[in-house]
Amino acid sequence: MASAAISRGEILHLYRSLLRTARQFCDYNIREYTKRRTIDAFRQNQNLTDSSAISAAYSDGKSQLDVAKRQAIVYSLYAPTIKSVMEAKSI
Repeated sequence: MASAAISRGEILHLYRSLLRTARQFCDYNIREYTKRRTIDAFRQNQNLTDSSAISAAYSDGKSQLDVAKRQAIVYSLYAPTIKSVMEAKSI
């Protein structure tokens, strides 16, 4: 895929997929870290103009998505029984 130009739609799809995957984490801290890391990485790379740099960033994002999906499954198997203070509903 490095030789083909990556469209804006593909990049937006990757961004949304990463954010959707972040929502699957049971633990508040992991979920928020994954969301924050995704947003920060896309902001850092938003001004890339070189097609090879864009392809490299896209490939890195795809690999990060694969890792996040695997980790979400593993974390769901060992979900904490006690909610974080940030997730507790106030009375």
